[in-house]
Amino acid sequence: MENILEVKNLSKKYKDFELKNVGFKLPKGMIMGFIGENGAGKTTTIKSILNIIGNYKGEIKIFNFDNKKDENMIKEDIGVVLDDIFFPEILLPRDINTIMKDIYKNWDSDLYFKYLTDFNLPKNKQIKTFSKGMRKKLEIATALAHHPKLLILDEPTSGLDPIARNEVIDIFQDFIQNDECSILLSSHITTDLEHIADYITFINNGEIILSKTRDELIEKYGIAKCTESEFKKVDPKDFVKYKKTKYEYELLVENKKDFNKKYNIDTIDKITLEDLMVLMVKGEK
Repeated sequence: MENILEVKNLSKKYKDFELKNVGFKLPKGMIMGFIGENGAGKTTTIKSILNIIGNYKGEIKIFNFDNKKDENMIKEDIGVVLDDIFFPEILLPRDINTIMKDIYKNWDSDLYFKYLTDFNLPKNKQIKTFSKGMRKKLEIATALAHHPKLLILDEPTSGLDPIARNEVIDIFQDFIQNDECSILLSSHITTDLEHIADYITFINNGEIILSKTRDELIEKYGIAKCTESEFKKVDPKDFVKYKKTKYEYELLVENKKDFNKKYNIDTIDKITLEDLMVLMVKGEK
């Protein structure tokens, strides 16, 4: 399977934080959910991929091109929504169309204004009058309007109500339908990723601790719930992390069927991405 994005041994050191040999691959035609706590390294990774942050070690390839050496060859085909960068507030949405026409060869004014209409965004009001949700929709419209092949999105549905979120998610799913385009999507709203992501990559404290298909995580992983006496009989090699609650132990297991066959524990719940994050970060080993 051809990869549209490859990150290898990405390392970046700050005074109080460090990315440590981050690596993952995003195949063509797929959506990768990028998850982790605040401060785990998601935004630093994304800004390194986009060459906004320099002086890092490692290799990043987009469309098989080096993201630094070949930046001018790839930027036309990347759409970006970042959580902390936006247009000057005095601009009107119609001004953005004028500006972007001079930046992107493939800028599609008709498509841009269609998104504004679909998102119910005014064309002639200053951005400073927009709510957070409206600004996010405007960013998404701008990211999509030059027909990119790769979307890199940092919290793209933040600030959107559930109806608007579903609308945006539908647009993202339509975006990858031709099997030529891909999305790297960082989000705290893990329920969105459970519906649309093909892959889940989990970063914690600057390190990738898991990168698997969503189906493998949702179908194979589970949370085994057992008593203290049952817990003492379980080989630590057979679970990833555990958490002790008031009444029972919760064990994160990689293969719930095999675990149940070996230990015959009655309750093994299906896992959610939120469960996974909590147990991986807060659980014990």
